[in-house]
Amino acid sequence: MYKQIIFTLAVVLSSASLFAQDVNAKKGVAIHGYDVVAYFDGSTQEGSKSHEIQYEGTTYRFSSATNAKRFQDNPEGFLPEYGGYCAYAIAKNGKKVDVNPETYEIRDGKLYLFYNSWGNNTLKKWLKEPVALQKLADANWNPQN
Repeated sequence: MYKQIIFTLAVVLSSASLFAQDVNAKKGVAIHGYDVVAYFDGSTQEGSKSHEIQYEGTTYRFSSATNAKRFQDNPEGFLPEYGGYCAYAIAKNGKKVDVNPETYEIRDGKLYLFYNSWGNNTLKKWLKEPVALQKLADANWNPQN
């Protein structure tokens, strides 16, 4: 009986990982707690615990109930590309690198986030050849790694 329980648990856990989203999250909170909807309005804003939504196992925070509702109505329209990891790093070597949530670009209706620390602003590098880098990042993005 114990073997059957362990086997069932292993199947459930392995299938859950197949459907889990790979998101840049700390303690289950995506993108350092920043409001992913606000980016599309041209600003960076920290979200609030009072406006949280759970989506595919990750907590997203919003600066207002309005933004939380907008996300709830169309989450796929606001999720950052490449799970919110640095788009430039994904393009260059497929590595998942944390971001500075205030360093971003909206391009073709999609949110891209970038590493920006210690004098290394990868958004500036991205902007030198964004179309080519976007194609590389799309090809390199593997949420399972």
